[in-house]
Amino acid sequence: MSTDNSSEQAVGRMRSRRVRPYTLTGGRTKSRHHLLVETLISVPTYDPALADALMPESRAIYERARTRASIAELSAGLTMPLGVVRVLISDLATQGAVYIHPTAHTYSHDMSLLERVLDGLKRLPV
Repeated sequence: MSTDNSSEQAVGRMRSRRVRPYTLTGGRTKSRHHLLVETLISVPTYDPALADALMPESRAIYERARTRASIAELSAGLTMPLGVVRVLISDLATQGAVYIHPTAHTYSHDMSLLERVLDGLKRLPV
């Protein structure tokens, strides 16, 4: 009988792993922000009261982001699916709890920046 109980517990754990990410994100699979795996996240001003009010998974991300970390590092370090981490970080960013550092994607269409870089390169001594 204990064998059946342990197998039921194992099935329960497997089910919770499949359902839990969906539950954590409220069914959302896309983030509001463009977050690449290399995007860096940090906490501009740590607020202990905010940390206490967050869901455990969001709190874990918030605590780890006190030192700058990438989306991939947070996902791997917290053993959470990448998609879940992206959605939770997006929620934290919307609250102003975390800062999303710009990536190269942010500047890919900024012609004035590209022109300034080109001008700077032309002025370099050869």
